[in-house]
Amino acid sequence: MHDLRHSPGAFPNVSARWLLGAAGIVLLAAIACAWLTLCLLYWQGSWQLLYHPKAAITRTPANAGLAFEQVHFAATETGVTQLTGWWLPAPEARFTVLYLHGADGNLSETVDTLASLHRKNLAVFAIDYRGYGQSQPSRPHPSEQQLRQDTEWALTWLTVTRNIPAKSIVVFGSGLGANVAAELAADHSELAGVILDQPSADATEPIFQDPRSRLVPARLLVSDRYDLFGPAARLQTRSLWILPQAKSSAQGSRSTPSTDAYSRVPRQKMVAWLTQPTVADPHFPEALNRWLGDLENPLSPIPATNQLTR
Repeated sequence: MHDLRHSPGAFPNVSARWLLGAAGIVLLAAIACAWLTLCLLYWQGSWQLLYHPKAAITRTPANAGLAFEQVHFAATETGVTQLTGWWLPAPEARFTVLYLHGADGNLSETVDTLASLHRKNLAVFAIDYRGYGQSQPSRPHPSEQQLRQDTEWALTWLTVTRNIPAKSIVVFGSGLGANVAAELAADHSELAGVILDQPSADATEPIFQDPRSRLVPARLLVSDRYDLFGPAARLQTRSLWILPQAKSSAQGSRSTPSTDAYSRVPRQKMVAWLTQPTVADPHFPEALNRWLGDLENPLSPIPATNQLTR
């Protein structure tokens, strides 16, 4: 048998430099694949840093002694309704409130707020976005675009299905819902007004401040922005801004990104500084009554800036 070990061309000499270069290329390719996989996983799951929906409904207006109608609306071409809401009618209501909750939970967490609004003789229509409560699952997940579409459908249900004039509708948004409400009101100047309960000038901070966001091009992978400054500058309807006030800053400067957004509102606006959660703060009913009174008397417009200082 011929001995290959003594054949000159059987085992060609390979330089160590070539081997190191090949190993480096393989290592870089592996790192690139791992990084791209990380980007894909981040793109698929980063929404969970901002949105925390719950499916189970644990409370309804009935728990607060309120009569309500559960509404299913926004049907697809196949007749499947995508959104669920609660309609709380009020006889001879002063206004109708379209209530938009925040990024956490579902309508169950809003019962106390809805009850406080209803006690002001306001009809209330509160909705769960897709992916929340008994609304249809969101595909692929909740997003700014989907929430905006859901609010447009809710407004259409009020104006078309219920035949309620837009000029008697007030949009009330809380938390992330306040940013959505600002966008909706900026696009619909025919509305009576908008109430922004603790809007955030940096609503996507939970996403972009997460340590994992530093490993990937997060702002290229996440499209949600929830800009507050742009809609604030375009608001043509009356607005009530409910902003938190730290007790330590009661006599100091109140300049925050949210107040900077408030300063851009070109038309009649009012701000209420609260030191407790909105419904629990005893000054909230006073601020709401005053603002609603201004809405009912359009011939006596409120000043361009009207602050309720506490």
